[in-house]
Amino acid sequence: MSRDEVFEEHRPLLFSIAYRMLGSVMDAEDVVQEAFVRWRKVEDGEVRSPKSYLSSIVTRLCIDQLRSARARREEYVGPWLPEPLAVEPAGDPAVLDETLSMAFLVLLESLSPVERAVFVLREVFDYDYAEISRIVGRSEANCRQISRRAREAVAARRPRFDPVPGQGERLVRRFVEACMSGDMEGLLELMSEEITLWTDGGGRVRAARNPIHGPDRVARFLLGVIPEAPEGLEIRFARVNGQPGLITYHPDGSPQGAATFDISGGRIAAIRFVVNPEKLRSIPPLEEV
Repeated sequence: MSRDEVFEEHRPLLFSIAYRMLGSVMDAEDVVQEAFVRWRKVEDGEVRSPKSYLSSIVTRLCIDQLRSARARREEYVGPWLPEPLAVEPAGDPAVLDETLSMAFLVLLESLSPVERAVFVLREVFDYDYAEISRIVGRSEANCRQISRRAREAVAARRPRFDPVPGQGERLVRRFVEACMSGDMEGLLELMSEEITLWTDGGGRVRAARNPIHGPDRVARFLLGVIPEAPEGLEIRFARVNGQPGLITYHPDGSPQGAATFDISGGRIAAIRFVVNPEKLRSIPPLEEV
């Protein structure tokens, strides 16, 4: 197997690590590409485990990027949400759905870069502590402590999703029908009492600057902004970040927004809607859907 073929074999894993670390498709792809450049410079026979070597490069690049990004995110206009991932990766759907979800990725933002790395490598990808120790440059004992703290922090606020097949998709379709028909009562029936809506415009397009809580406020906000939507806007139902969702498109076919829906107790518990154009660049145009 050639060096390039070895890298391509590991590319899905490397992207999966980078995306969960950074919450950005474009940044994750950049990190993987930088890892490829470094991989090409390695002398033959220098690396015994390509997986470990490449995971180390990607993880360390992500840690560096998270440290520099923290200040920028503190200055971000409105709620910060991960860049939507509208392509289903390969793997066990039961695992991928939760760890790819926007709710989960936002939760990981509360961890330090090293905590996030240890948690992702251990809890998502099942790396052993000896390997994690080599990757992050900490002792095994320290990695175990970091993992325990991160696991406890995440468990306290970990989102819970209903696993009923097809239920989320049906609720999203009913949600869109109620929105488009202006059916206030229909919307309220679909939402849990604890529902929260986040909209991420990044200060580039109009969006709510703060989360909106409660079914009545969420419904009124949605029914208030829908009449302002561009004429000819197209809606396509999709799996976004492994969750029930939808993508909206401008009349020219370019993506306008992407939304994910958390379902709990048979109702919509949270909506996260990304409309920042810079975060939609990885979503294919309508003509390719």
